[in-house]
Amino acid sequence: MASGVLLPLAFHLPLQALEQVDPTIPTVAASSLPVAPPPVGLPQLQPQVSCPALQQRIRAAVGGESGVWSISVADARGRLLADVNGTRARIPASNQKLISTAIALDRLGPDYRLTTRLWRQTDGSLQITGEGDPDLNLAQLQRFAKLALGSGGSSAPPGGPVTIQLVEEPKQRWWPQGWHWADRAEAYGAPITRLALTSNALDMAVSNPPGRLQTLLGREIKRQGGSAAIRLVPVTTANTESATLLHEERSVGMHGLLSLANTDSHNFTSEVLLRQGTGSWDLNQARQVAMQWLSTQGLPMAGVNVVDGSGLDRGNRLTSQLLVGLMLRMAQHPYAANYWASMAVAGQRGTLRNLWRGTELDGRFRGKTGTISGVRSISGVLETPDGIRFVSAVSNGAGSPNSTIGEVLRQSRVPGLCPTPAL
Repeated sequence: MASGVLLPLAFHLPLQALEQVDPTIPTVAASSLPVAPPPVGLPQLQPQVSCPALQQRIRAAVGGESGVWSISVADARGRLLADVNGTRARIPASNQKLISTAIALDRLGPDYRLTTRLWRQTDGSLQITGEGDPDLNLAQLQRFAKLALGSGGSSAPPGGPVTIQLVEEPKQRWWPQGWHWADRAEAYGAPITRLALTSNALDMAVSNPPGRLQTLLGREIKRQGGSAAIRLVPVTTANTESATLLHEERSVGMHGLLSLANTDSHNFTSEVLLRQGTGSWDLNQARQVAMQWLSTQGLPMAGVNVVDGSGLDRGNRLTSQLLVGLMLRMAQHPYAANYWASMAVAGQRGTLRNLWRGTELDGRFRGKTGTISGVRSISGVLETPDGIRFVSAVSNGAGSPNSTIGEVLRQSRVPGLCPTPAL
């Protein structure tokens, strides 16, 4: 499978363009969100910087570019050790996936799998429903064809065509609103549909996934000696309560799905996880639920705006304090091990495999990268001699962001800078 890593566009936007929010994308006012619950024994991110020595070193690392950076460093107790513009909301690129995967893991659990199902309706016709399995493939389609032929699958006389309905979302929901038209043509910007062979991507994005599925399924049924009348129907017509389940194909487990999103930065998978995790394939509803979920975790929400599940939409806005607070929360989560196991690893795996290899950071930092034109972000957990550190660094317009982030991580590993106060 193609990794779907966010690639920079060929042009670079001016810094002021990076800071503008698309006026056509509705924002969610912080006042409309539920009040965060009181702490219940879990560490909360503290608002004040408590380690002047590290703060000085982080400021030195960004130098004259401090205006384009948001950086926050916290320890496992929630102490904010260093912070540069940590409350300033910026375009996060694929660091957005940290939210989608956290919500999916929290609400669906570590054993969840996406499922594609074949149903027989009371009139004898068949329906195929899906949940966006990113690995749905031709071999599975062949099994659906064989089972459709073997089931009768039609109210027509024997020998007549099998009647199959493909249940799908309307076209206006296939792409998040703010995805650039050029991105939509690329494999990493493929449309988000419930029935998606090979994540709706070949060398480039498949522009009409239901049409492709319709053609390939009909061709396979014909190859197996049958005929079919296949049509697309809206998801509102799916009727599974009175239908009989004939067969289902299940995706890889949640660990594989989370790893696709976080280690490989696969956009399609992260978009599906947001929709399934929030319980809605209406993206406007999904983003409202996501914002509410973040708020109920007790996270700092000022300026935050969730627009999509992958970070390809430039209307997203996150702060480094929000990202550090989220990682602090997930470190205390019952499924914390599942969350961290899905991340890229510096010098070793995923989108971090080529960064800091052979250095003191090799194997000691795991997290999520993000890259779109003019934006570079890396957030994750760092092993240090003084315990773990949660680090988030988001730049909108930095000159050499990887070098700066590497220096931030190295300074955060210096022992003895931030002694832990006695309880």
